[in-house]
Amino acid sequence: MKTLLRIVPLLALVQGCGDPVANRAEELAHELLIVDTHIDVPYRLHRAWQDVSEATADGDFDYPRARAGGLDAPFMSIYIPPKVDAEGGAFVLADELIDSVEGIVNQSPDKFALATCADDLMAIKASGRIALPLGMENGGPINGDFANLRHFHDRGVRYITLAHGKSNHISDSSYDSFKRWQGLSPFGKRLIAEMNRLGTMIDVSHLSDQAFWQVIELSQAPVVATHSSLRHFTPGFERNMSDEMVVALGENGGVIHIPFGSIFLTPAARAYSDAQRKAALGFAFTHHLDEDDPRLMDFMAQYREAHPYPYATLDDVLDHFDRAVDLAGIEAVGIGSDYDGVGDSLATGLKDASAYPNLINGLLGRGYSEQDIAKVLSGNFMRVWRAVEALAEPHGNAPRCSANTAPSP
Repeated sequence: MKTLLRIVPLLALVQGCGDPVANRAEELAHELLIVDTHIDVPYRLHRAWQDVSEATADGDFDYPRARAGGLDAPFMSIYIPPKVDAEGGAFVLADELIDSVEGIVNQSPDKFALATCADDLMAIKASGRIALPLGMENGGPINGDFANLRHFHDRGVRYITLAHGKSNHISDSSYDSFKRWQGLSPFGKRLIAEMNRLGTMIDVSHLSDQAFWQVIELSQAPVVATHSSLRHFTPGFERNMSDEMVVALGENGGVIHIPFGSIFLTPAARAYSDAQRKAALGFAFTHHLDEDDPRLMDFMAQYREAHPYPYATLDDVLDHFDRAVDLAGIEAVGIGSDYDGVGDSLATGLKDASAYPNLINGLLGRGYSEQDIAKVLSGNFMRVWRAVEALAEPHGNAPRCSANTAPSP
């Protein structure tokens, strides 16, 4: 087990005016490369289109807030709801969501650029724009065909979360009580090798414990958990990772990316979520409502008014960072906020894409060195991405970088 050497920045000791730690956090947010491995902008815009190149009235991400927070590379989640997958619409929806990200870039090429390899991220940052790499949340669109894996790789998808809220043709889900495959399906086991060969990162968030351990055994490349927290703080919540899993991920060379949604962070938020979900399911059943019905949304809002939400705090988030580092080392931890994916459950102090300086301030306050913070913000993930690219190259799959990296006028 690795031990983290934490060094209180000298700046905090020698400056006597203002808040030098907060000032340095703001500077670091804009100096260092910040990669957030999971932001659900595409599905948010699929449900209600907004121009995220300008300030938006709702949601957690837009260009002005990302710029204010120093965010350089938010992975756009190509999220496929399990219901869409079950109905046979996964492939089409995935293409539509990728089209929408390309549309954002085409509409505002002075602000955004597609990113398809690790080297793109620094080049795009240097050009003064925000990189938009792609990750697919739910491998349903693969549909049991390696040709589909290649199709989405060609379209820019660089990681795949193998399953989501229900077990699919690839893997069992942590949320699904019916463990159909007892881990990975026979196709899923073959898919691991093919993803390694092609250069697509494997995301173990949402997987059942058995599936996680099988991925660790089978993958020749390090893997990532793009938005997972620690089960130690939420006992019995399989969606989060056990201490043993975090240690194994670190030994694999992989990275756990900590999300900011309260439901991942504290027992109080978990209990609230379970109670709210039970009430919502009862209301929907009684009134025969679909999950997107406005009446159900109104019911949820009324429930929140009657029962205030127990938001997690920045300190709760930092506790997850600390424990992950203590278990697996500073090289095994990153950021996966889940912005635009967890509704109104984000921890206080981390409410939208402008808040990364708050996280950095918290890390500085807990004694993390600037070198270690650089690893958390992007260095660890970039190491994994490059290792995946390097493994793919001998198979004739050299990284395909975006041509759209020229500096903006």
